[in-house]
Amino acid sequence: MLRLTRPLLNAVKRTTGITGLSVHPNPLPELVKTYKSTLGVLANLPETSVYRQGVEALTRHKLSVVESANGDVAAVELKLNEGQIEEALDVASDELSLASKMLEWKAWEPLEEKPEPGQWEYAGQQTTVSSS
Repeated sequence: MLRLTRPLLNAVKRTTGITGLSVHPNPLPELVKTYKSTLGVLANLPETSVYRQGVEALTRHKLSVVESANGDVAAVELKLNEGQIEEALDVASDELSLASKMLEWKAWEPLEEKPEPGQWEYAGQQTTVSSS
């Protein structure tokens, strides 16, 4: 009897092997929820925001990967190429947090104060700041 249950015991993921990152009991629905929440926050940013455009495209792609996997965690891990599914969930949570902060900071608005001369000069190359 013990021999029959041992393969089942080994099939259940018990650890991620990453300190501080525990195994999520049902990661795919949580990942879908996080991606949809991120898209909801991004919808509040202006459509012209470069941050919104980039993150929205990436998040939509990742959401389609998860939804098309039909519950296959291994396929999602392979297609997302972000390590274990718990790592992908961690990245998604961080992106949701950052999107909320970008909305709070209104990063798309022009600078309140004119930058000091040379502030936008890196390695001898001058960059410009738009004030639109």
